[in-house]
Amino acid sequence: MWDERYRAGHYIYGTEPNDFLRREASRLAPGRVLCLAEGEGRNAVFLAGLGHQVTAVDQSAVGLAKAQQLAAQRGVSITTLCCDLSDYDPGTAQWDAIVSIFCHLPPALRRLVHGRVVEALKPGGLLLLEAYTPAQLAFATGGPPQAEMMMDSRSLAEELAGLDLVYLQELQRDVVEGSHHTGRGAVVQLVAQKPL
Repeated sequence: MWDERYRAGHYIYGTEPNDFLRREASRLAPGRVLCLAEGEGRNAVFLAGLGHQVTAVDQSAVGLAKAQQLAAQRGVSITTLCCDLSDYDPGTAQWDAIVSIFCHLPPALRRLVHGRVVEALKPGGLLLLEAYTPAQLAFATGGPPQAEMMMDSRSLAEELAGLDLVYLQELQRDVVEGSHHTGRGAVVQLVAQKPL
């Protein structure tokens, strides 16, 4: 499905970073950053431009090829890894930051991945996450068509037990990210830190 979507002649989510990530990126000291479900690479390339060593993981080889093209156009280097998140082990205490932008997964897999995220962050490491909430179904401006694939602040706080919640809020905002995320959206935003 994702290979087919990303075969479009344009970047379906645009080439500019997610607004929430752009706003919060100053929290990140230069280091190793993992971008989950990174697709066409807009967020990874942005972070590489800030001096981070970025690894972008996605199940679509087509999307990651476009990510490498975007990185080359911007004069930065990123590492790409094509695999399903159900099979990906990010390790233990490996990452200074992990970025999850609209990484919508079935509930059981999401809980597994979030547990791995907690383990994979270094002490002091940050998780930056934005996702659609179930209220997004009323807007129909992007995201999966099933409520169980979306996230809310309560479930995130439970699934990310072991991290200190720095910022966690559900809100509505205008999301303008290419042809597939455009319009008013209902989102949850999170910044969480691994205790030292």
